[in-house]
Amino acid sequence: MTLVEMGMPAVRSGRPSLDGRPDTPWLVDRFGRVARDLRVSITEKCSLRCTYCMPEEGLPPIPKDELLTVAEIVRLVVLAVEQLGVREVRFTGGEPLLRRDLEQIVAGCHERLPDIPLAMTTNGVGLERRARGLAAAGLSRVNVSLDTVDRDGFAKLTRRDRLDSVLAGIRAARAAGLAPLKVNAVLMRETLSGAADLLQWCLAEECELRFIEEMPLDADHEWARANMVTAAELLDVLGARFTLTEVGRSDPSAPAEKWLVDGGPATVGIIATVTRKFCGTCDRTRLTADGMLRSCLFSDQEFDLREAMRSGADDAELATIWRGAMWNKWAGHGIDAEDFVPPERTMGAIGG
Repeated sequence: MTLVEMGMPAVRSGRPSLDGRPDTPWLVDRFGRVARDLRVSITEKCSLRCTYCMPEEGLPPIPKDELLTVAEIVRLVVLAVEQLGVREVRFTGGEPLLRRDLEQIVAGCHERLPDIPLAMTTNGVGLERRARGLAAAGLSRVNVSLDTVDRDGFAKLTRRDRLDSVLAGIRAARAAGLAPLKVNAVLMRETLSGAADLLQWCLAEECELRFIEEMPLDADHEWARANMVTAAELLDVLGARFTLTEVGRSDPSAPAEKWLVDGGPATVGIIATVTRKFCGTCDRTRLTADGMLRSCLFSDQEFDLREAMRSGADDAELATIWRGAMWNKWAGHGIDAEDFVPPERTMGAIGG
């Protein structure tokens, strides 16, 4: 049995195979996909403990000297854009607001790449105090994770009573011009009955709501296909209060299918990762907070860019490692396969 089959990260510090790869600078894979969307996790720490993401005690801390520094993050982001064809960059965690130097990271990337949109996925706790500063540093927009607007339900799901802070953060982000502002909600059995209330709140607050099918990335490995809420179930619940008209995807690589709400112009999106998977058009590449390169959320194969950088690798060598890693990307996540093994890292450790 291999390390990957056991669910353990197979970290390789050398170069992945480039056999058969066409001579192109872009991040192509064997299935014709091109990665243009970079997700950069900058910390494993989080201010919440969502049951589908984090264990109650939090993730094991990454030693400070193993985290990518501001300069290293900026270097890799600039490399991805200038040499590898990346066109979108999103900072994630854990919770990125727990990096005190987040504004420096954003400003450093924006100064070098003024035409590239810089986004962030956050739980919104503390965003009220930093939204204007992040916008001034060059952040373009935010996605806020919010699964329910019921205070008791929020506290139970996140193990923290911080709903007021999240709602204040959303409003502060909108006031700071971080738009379009999107809200991401993971579909859970315990919050399904409040899905229409969440949509109503988002409509009133001029936020674009997107529901996401729960994926097997929970820390306790309790996910089961039979227990998850499907996109079809959600549509039935929302359809009892709203008239929904399907409009599909405006971009084939976009994960969310959209529906007009009561004739529009407002929409609601559903990211049906499990039941309507879109692996065939995936355009993402990922960096973990400790500098590991991942081609897919569900692949435990990682390539160590941090060690390569700190050992003196130049940008050409880093680009070669990155191209090779993406060339060997899986065809799909394989959740439906009988022998599917969830990744060892949880969502909080990989970055959303």
